[in-house]
Amino acid sequence: MDSVALFFTGALVAGGIYWFLCVLGPAERKGKRALDLSGGSISAEKVQDNYKQYWSFFRRPKEIETAEKVPDFVDTFYNLVTDIYEWGWGQSFHFSPSIRGKSHRDATRLHEEMAVDLIQVKPGQKILDVGCGVGGPMRAIASHSRANVVGITINEYQVKRARDHNRKAGLDALCEVVCGNFLQMPFDDNTFDGAYSIEATCHAPKLEEVYAEIYRVLKPGSLYVSYEWVTTDKFNAEDEEHVEVIQGIERGDALPGLRAYSDIAEAAKKVGFEVVKEKDLAAPPAEPWWTRLKMGRLAYWRNHIVVQVLSAVGVAPKGTVDVHEMLFKTADFLSRGGETEIFSPMHMILCRKPIS
Repeated sequence: MDSVALFFTGALVAGGIYWFLCVLGPAERKGKRALDLSGGSISAEKVQDNYKQYWSFFRRPKEIETAEKVPDFVDTFYNLVTDIYEWGWGQSFHFSPSIRGKSHRDATRLHEEMAVDLIQVKPGQKILDVGCGVGGPMRAIASHSRANVVGITINEYQVKRARDHNRKAGLDALCEVVCGNFLQMPFDDNTFDGAYSIEATCHAPKLEEVYAEIYRVLKPGSLYVSYEWVTTDKFNAEDEEHVEVIQGIERGDALPGLRAYSDIAEAAKKVGFEVVKEKDLAAPPAEPWWTRLKMGRLAYWRNHIVVQVLSAVGVAPKGTVDVHEMLFKTADFLSRGGETEIFSPMHMILCRKPIS
């Protein structure tokens, strides 16, 4: 092979590797790149140890149910998975029903916009995003409603990522991000004109505790909407396969324990909310939300190869492969939960704080 042919062959191989690692992998071109995968606020040399620490919670199940233990448990999880979520999924860490003729990104945006439409806020009003992650929903909701959105997340790394994204999107004036525990929020009573949570309060050990905090910071007469992760009326606790699926979802998504759909309204009423509406947005005739997981299996395998390569050459922290494999397995449990209809990630409840 002459030198010219060798040069072009080398260039083609290098271009292919770059395309595979940097272009094909990311879910969003403006999001996280494979070469930037990290352990969040965890130093690279401690990622694998923290992954083992995360799984140690499940060897001491009573500690998961203890409120003071849960923040560390959830914070560790999001340090481990945030970059992988952004890279492989996008900036909105939640599901949405599929919509025929619409992309996943458009379906996600419409699902987010529906949340703020339900709480009926006006431009300039102040609303709360409970468990905002890196702020994908926050930015869609701020752009759609022109309300001022304050997001709270327990994870400092997510605060940094959300602020960076807000600045790049030109939404600093409408979006604010606070690091804190949504069980003990650093806000005064009667502060917000509305609130929402999108697949976030599932991390609370007791739902009424987070609902009580949201109730406290809402102004009287204001609305709150939540999309909750639940087991449905089709879940059978005596069915071994059902139990395996639900436990797989809990362990792969840092959940103290999934709640039954029938527990949601009860928790809201217990803290003083009036329940305005309740509906499972995943139930038929809604298009399946888990098709995105099924269709993405090739991407998961491709991304897993990328992670293995990057970890082997020292670009990605040791332990990243384990985290990605955990999420890959969890995607299968989520798909099975959706197909059997024993699990829903979008049981919607709309509540109002009474005026008096």
